[in-house]
Amino acid sequence: MFTHTELHNLQAQSLKMQSFIRQQTYSPEVEKTLRRFSSWELGELIFKVNQSTLRGRLAADPSLPQGEVEEDGRQRWYSLEEINQLRRRLKVNRKSLMPERPTGKRAIRAAIANFKGGAGKSTVALHFAHAAALDGYRVLCVDFDPQATLSHSMGLSDVDEEYTVWGIMARDLIHETQRMNTAAQGAESGTALPQRKLPAAITDMGLDDLRVTDFIKPTCWPTIDLVPSCANAAFVEFASAQYRHLNPEWSFFAAVSRYLDQLPADAYDMIIFDCPPAIGYQSMNAVFAADVLYIPSGPGYWEYDSTTSFIGQLAEALEDLGRFKSSSVPAGTLPKAFADVRFLLTRFEPNNDLHRAMQSAFLKVFGDRVAPNPIEMTRAVEQSSRFLSSIYEIDYRDMTRETWRRARTSFDLAYEDFKGHLITAWDKLEADQ
Repeated sequence: MFTHTELHNLQAQSLKMQSFIRQQTYSPEVEKTLRRFSSWELGELIFKVNQSTLRGRLAADPSLPQGEVEEDGRQRWYSLEEINQLRRRLKVNRKSLMPERPTGKRAIRAAIANFKGGAGKSTVALHFAHAAALDGYRVLCVDFDPQATLSHSMGLSDVDEEYTVWGIMARDLIHETQRMNTAAQGAESGTALPQRKLPAAITDMGLDDLRVTDFIKPTCWPTIDLVPSCANAAFVEFASAQYRHLNPEWSFFAAVSRYLDQLPADAYDMIIFDCPPAIGYQSMNAVFAADVLYIPSGPGYWEYDSTTSFIGQLAEALEDLGRFKSSSVPAGTLPKAFADVRFLLTRFEPNNDLHRAMQSAFLKVFGDRVAPNPIEMTRAVEQSSRFLSSIYEIDYRDMTRETWRRARTSFDLAYEDFKGHLITAWDKLEADQ
């Protein structure tokens, strides 16, 4: 017989192996580090300028970061901090190298969501975050998935559940209940309104004292931060149901949105959500907070079937939210509306007849909402996944440059389309949002 005790023991054994794998994957200090980028990558892939022009500008101004020189003197290697210094200081053909960002607006938020496990949600979120950072954007990732694949890939594994989305939601319940009670006390009616009480098990956890920034953890990428997840946060679905019973007027689905609204508008440029493979309390928080919904799907029939189910069930869930009545729901936010919805095929093999047929089916149904550049399944992507890394983190010298370049090009094209739609949606945001 297997009870919760035996399952806890199995998890403990697995955590030991997880620690061993991290030691083999990351540096000896069990900390993930970010590699340097070559002058070839800097010119051709990051700044997209002529390499001789870049070398001339660096030689003309010794105060610019010069990177580390290889022993043979053929190649220079730059940290991301040095790359961003160059981006801020250089102009090429009188054009800034800084990324496009609408002025006076908060960060744009994108949810990567689907039902199907293995659809590539975490892979897409990881690669888009890394591509955006190399593009000069400041990125916040929010890991809503208790499997914590994104968190582990970002190098964060020893996370307490209080500092996950569950902690944000529990803290929001406390704050919203306090706000409602204060409003009830100040009501101008002749009769005092009832006070909502939360049990000490919730109020005594210390979450009320946590600052907004306490939930945000740095990563080895200097311009990427993360609200992490962990396996122990899986009980958030059960806890949230209990919390709703304690305060039925609590708009649970807006907890993360309210949290993000507390961040300074210029703290980040992009916020990317990695959603769990189900519609629940966490995923509803993600989609409610998102401006743009990105739906990755594998190129098979069952993935297509799952995507169809996801759209329908998400529509029903959002319709139900539209009937929610509470003073805690921000005006004008229901019914929920996305600035854009896009579909992205992943693990795509161009020479596979079935994959091409399913791509045709997606295009016939969803039209130009299907991203034009599917993410191809390549040997380099498989290799990077084994090491909990993105293709951007893998050094091209660890394989043939052509193999690495093909995989990177696939993600580059998908990211450029993603960025283009985000910027369009960004322009639609109100300045005070």
